[in-house]
Amino acid sequence: MDDILRHPRDCKAWKMFDQTYPEFASEPRNVRLGLASDDFNPFGMMSSNHSTWPVVLVPCNTITWVCMKQTSLMLSRIILGKK
Repeated sequence: MDDILRHPRDCKAWKMFDQTYPEFASEPRNVRLGLASDDFNPFGMMSSNHSTWPVVLVPCNTITWVCMKQTSLMLSRIILGKK
């Protein structure tokens, strides 16, 4: 296997987790989720002090071309606030 990261399971942290918890890694029904969040200004004005933070969960233990499809992403919450 080459050193190219094509899927989250290719990273060192995933492999170390599998070695540390082999019972979790051996059960195919266990779900591994990635968490992503970033802020944006919903009003499109740079001077606005309001921001929105969507929190998205990504199922990482699916095949590569499925895990990042829009239909696989789960919006878990939206955090609204100033700054």
